[in-house]
Amino acid sequence: MEQEKIDVTRATPVTPGTSARATRRGAPLWLQILLSLIVIVIAVGLFALYNPMANGLLKRAGLALPLLGAPAEAPAQTAAAPAAQGQGGQRQGQGGAAGGRQGGAGGFGGANRSAIVVTQPVTSGVINSKLSAIGESSALHWVTVSSASGGTLMSVDVKPGDHVQAGAKLATLDSDTQQNALDKARLAAQDADASLARAKTLAASNSLSQTQLDAAQLAADNARLAVQAAQIALSQRTITTPVAGTVGLIQVTAGNLINAQTVITTVEDSSEILINFWVPERYSSQMTVGAPVDATSAALPGKTFAGTISAVDNKIDPASRTLQVQATLPNADGTIKSGMSFTVDMTFPGQTFAAVDPLSVQWSNNGAYVWKVENGKAVKGMVDIVQRNSDGVLVTGDVKPGDSVVTQGVLQLSDNMAVRLLDQAAAAGGGRQGQGQAPAASSAPRS
Repeated sequence: MEQEKIDVTRATPVTPGTSARATRRGAPLWLQILLSLIVIVIAVGLFALYNPMANGLLKRAGLALPLLGAPAEAPAQTAAAPAAQGQGGQRQGQGGAAGGRQGGAGGFGGANRSAIVVTQPVTSGVINSKLSAIGESSALHWVTVSSASGGTLMSVDVKPGDHVQAGAKLATLDSDTQQNALDKARLAAQDADASLARAKTLAASNSLSQTQLDAAQLAADNARLAVQAAQIALSQRTITTPVAGTVGLIQVTAGNLINAQTVITTVEDSSEILINFWVPERYSSQMTVGAPVDATSAALPGKTFAGTISAVDNKIDPASRTLQVQATLPNADGTIKSGMSFTVDMTFPGQTFAAVDPLSVQWSNNGAYVWKVENGKAVKGMVDIVQRNSDGVLVTGDVKPGDSVVTQGVLQLSDNMAVRLLDQAAAAGGGRQGQGQAPAASSAPRS
């Protein structure tokens, strides 16, 4: 019997752990759900009480906890009860009531809930009225000197950098053939003139017909034209410059056999410089001859050259949608060289727009907008951005200079929501705190 008893005991061992596990397995599901809901409600309540942005976030989520703000009124009633217990107790009651009102205002979901924001006034700004364009310089008067005919280059009579006057000789070609042709033409002209004189004498005595006289006259005229042609051919053997200026590099040397149209050198009059630049199509109506320009070049740092527009093209380039403009700069000292790259700046009277702080501009499906503060409430104003500058954004729409727009605290706002400025909220908080501390200073019994 004793052995049997021992076996039964071993078959059904009971331990403390076994009892606890059985209890946990048997916990009802509704109790677990209830505990979870309680934890969630407590977490949301703490979030609403200690996060100043919780009100707006929970409203957007469709949640509202009006009861959280109601108990804040209790301290005011509790604190007002001992008001009849003397002057010291009355002050303490006022302090408690002020603290209760402050707690009620700060509670989530209160009827007088307001957002604390920072605002900036709307100012006015001028749209970018400065035009900058890239241009290239060239001499106002310049020419590429070429040979009008071919031949052997006998001499080069200038060197690079020489200043020459118009008509100055630059080089000479061999001219023996042309000189001989001129001599022959002159002899032929002399003979034709003599024949014409004899014909006139005979015609005067009616010994020569009018037809013969006309033929003699024509021969004399042709002979004179031949002389002129020979003179031109001979003059072309001397290469001259048609303009005054500075001689550039010489492209050939004496003794070379050159062809017609061979470039000898260039001559530039750089006392004035021409700058060609292109402006966008929208500025075309503002390009007028005589308008002032300022030009700067990376090759001449620290120097700004003033000039005027001298010519404007009569059409817009259809490929680039730009207009070609020419400006003239004085260059008496020769500082500016042809081919320099310039930045040409022009200023225009720009249009004035409302300017807002970049932080105030928000975006929605309908476009850009700002939050204005009107009569202590947030009002949405739709705007169109005209231009972004470093110090502000130029806009048009439901704003005007002098309006106040919210720059900080925009995420918690909704239309017609009550707002308080940060400075006002800080001042109000300091005043309430001072009222709450007043009884401490007078709590000592009067003697």
